Amino acid sequence: MKKFYLLIFLLISSGAFAQNLPNYMTPDEQKSYRNYVPPSSMTDDFNPPPSRVRAMAEWEEFQSVMITWTSYPAILAQIVKYVQQECNVIIVCSDSASVKSALTSYGVPLVNLSFLIKPFNSIWCRDYGPWCVYTNDIDTMRIIDWIYNRPRPADDTLPAPIARFFNVPLHQMTNSPNNITATGGNFMVDGNNTGFSSKLILNENTGKTEAEIDTMMNKYMGLKRYVFMDVLPYDGIHHIDMHMKLLDEETLLVGQYPAGVADGPQIELNLQYIQNNYLTCYGKPYKIVRIPMPPGSGGIYPPNSSYYTYTNSLIVNRTVLVPIYNFSQDTTALRIYREAMPGYKVYGIDCSLIIPQSGAIHCITKEIGVYQPLFISHCGIRNTSNTTSSYEVKAVIKHKSGIASAKVYWSTDTSMGYNQLSMAQAVDTFRAYIPAQPLNTRVYYYISAASISGKTMTKPITAPTGHFKFLVTNSTGISGESGNVCSYGLSQNYPNPFNPSTTINYSLGSTGRAVIRVYDVLGREIALLLDGVEEAGSHTLYFDASKLPGGVYFYTLTSGEFTQSKKMIILK
Repeated sequence: MKKFYLLIFLLISSGAFAQNLPNYMTPDEQKSYRNYVPPSSMTDDFNPPPSRVRAMAEWEEFQSVMITWTSYPAILAQIVKYVQQECNVIIVCSDSASVKSALTSYGVPLVNLSFLIKPFNSIWCRDYGPWCVYTNDIDTMRIIDWIYNRPRPADDTLPAPIARFFNVPLHQMTNSPNNITATGGNFMVDGNNTGFSSKLILNENTGKTEAEIDTMMNKYMGLKRYVFMDVLPYDGIHHIDMHMKLLDEETLLVGQYPAGVADGPQIELNLQYIQNNYLTCYGKPYKIVRIPMPPGSGGIYPPNSSYYTYTNSLIVNRTVLVPIYNFSQDTTALRIYREAMPGYKVYGIDCSLIIPQSGAIHCITKEIGVYQPLFISHCGIRNTSNTTSSYEVKAVIKHKSGIASAKVYWSTDTSMGYNQLSMAQAVDTFRAYIPAQPLNTRVYYYISAASISGKTMTKPITAPTGHFKFLVTNSTGISGESGNVCSYGLSQNYPNPFNPSTTINYSLGSTGRAVIRVYDVLGREIALLLDGVEEAGSHTLYFDASKLPGGVYFYTLTSGEFTQSKKMIILK
């Protein structure tokens, strides 16, 4: 009998039970899940962290990215190739020699790699992997572990060896009364104590009230606000990373379907719910960037095709990895990322093989933060009509050793370099003032800080190539207490004529309801592209006309008393 137990242990330890499991539960797993008892540990800490913590955002500095080497090695190799240029890659596997051989065959250098030989069940480490939090925002890094919502015990136990690998405390939300079932793909944070999930987390923790979940996530993850959105009818797994993503503290990247198609209506309702009820951590409306949700072959959308998405990307230091599918929309998606995230290196990775399993790049990667981050929190200056007073640049800047210096670099022409301003300190808040500029001036700036220990960091992390920017303009339509301004306008779609898709740019002078409709030449409404509250500023939406016949159409933007129409031509 002892030999039998030893054999079982060796098989599990070697990863021999790993399977090419999908992101969703298989029919057999659905049956077994009814009686499944998650694994537990007798050695790790089930208590919350001893003092206040802050959950790390994805655009903060990483020391490592975790992957699990099993199915889809060609995709994993591409991820390794790009991530190793930014940080270490920790590869959970059953045999490091075979992984090294595979990477070499794909032309990937064997640098910045670590191997963790542990049992696993699947590739989907986003969902079962560790979450990094920091005591008092920037002190001790800690790992938080949830109960994985799949009957995959080897996957579910991986955060413990990860915590030991990095030699950081582990806090497990796996024992009553602080037990919670959750998945990483259904959770995103802004690094400033706000979290987002679909209501899947409520549905899977039926023994707990929403208030109890809020309390637990405050104790373990530091959340002060937890936003729950209705689940989508067709995405199957109900993970928000399949259709939306935080690009920074103020910007939501949101997938967009053609009007009335697939999960489009519910996504729009969820977005409207956020805009109507929540401001950023800085008290301003969220900036919304739209990106297409492409159809499968033949223009077919879910539920009759795989759930193709461009939002399932990974931000790793100064690089962004975006799933692509050899579709015509790929170039549009990559352009949207590059425009929304200046300074980042944006790479596309073909995920057409893995996407039928309900996941892509974000689903198979998990970030590990640095031990002692230099934290910079800053609300970007938005467009203003002010030409007489200086522009305050305010930031909260922290490091465990303290801050030695902080500076603002600003310019009206980056090709001519940047001017430098020292920031004055009051506890953890730093301020500097960019001089007033004349109308129609575009100002670019970034923040740089150094800790007493010698660590340096910029905000944004891609500076000076990446930067914040704002426009000094007298356009009508003042928005909010900060006096942000932008003119109303509807741009000509591009390309035009087109087949089957095009992009429409528009701008709003103030935050409010905006509606964009498409009409045929007889004045009949053909499509509703937008109907919701949008913030002041410039916006982009995507229109897929693959289901419309060729011909002349008109699209109209209405917001408040403003109305403007443009003509578009669909070629067939």
